[in-house]
Amino acid sequence: MQEVTTQTAGDLLRHWRLERRLSQLELAGRAETSTRHLSFIETGRATPSRTMLVHLCEQLEVPLRERNRLLLAAGYAPVYAEPALDTPAMAPVREAMRQMLAGLEPYPALAIDQNWNMVDANAGIALMLEGIDPALLTAQPNALRLSLHPDGMASRIVNLAEWRGHLFERLTRRIEVTGAPELIELLEELRGYPGGEIELSLPEPDQVVVPLRLRHDNRELSFISATTVFGTPMNVTVAELAIESFYPADPDTKKLLTTAHS
Repeated sequence: MQEVTTQTAGDLLRHWRLERRLSQLELAGRAETSTRHLSFIETGRATPSRTMLVHLCEQLEVPLRERNRLLLAAGYAPVYAEPALDTPAMAPVREAMRQMLAGLEPYPALAIDQNWNMVDANAGIALMLEGIDPALLTAQPNALRLSLHPDGMASRIVNLAEWRGHLFERLTRRIEVTGAPELIELLEELRGYPGGEIELSLPEPDQVVVPLRLRHDNRELSFISATTVFGTPMNVTVAELAIESFYPADPDTKKLLTTAHS
């Protein structure tokens, strides 16, 4: 991924255009502007309006946090608020998130922020946290670290190399979208943990998804993971929230979860 070393709006805009693999002609066509004007914006020869910058960011699907950064670089105030999750304004979001988590029980589910830090979870997640070093659960636990750390879930994951490859692929895609240095550091940390890695480019002919196969009470459970995000987010905090849920991938896993919940 290309590293952003400058702070001008034009350079940031060009960075995101190249990240999306678009030519100036293609972006100009999408944004209904001229290639010449777009070139002038990128080189600093033209000063775009805030409306134009937001419009270009929409065409490039720039994350809301990075849109604010680009606007600041152009001398404009940020458009998208970033309220803390525990503020009164975010109460409807917290309530919706908790309803979603509770509705998924008895299946494990957790809410994460942009860096995969856990911000909430339902009762079902306790099954996955069994035996984890309490030190990993202090402050704001990171879901990927909990999963792959040797003192976390790693010792219980049957298909650890495959699951590591799956998580690394997801994290790499997220880094390509956001360019977040925190995620780059997290990926480097996780790659340093033992466990191997299996490339996922050539799946088995009948493989639909990558399952999480977990040891539990001398048996093997199998889960399919799914990610849910909030639609049409209007602030950075909501845009970066997601629900990670784990559904049973076989009848035995479903029976154990439902029996334990009844």
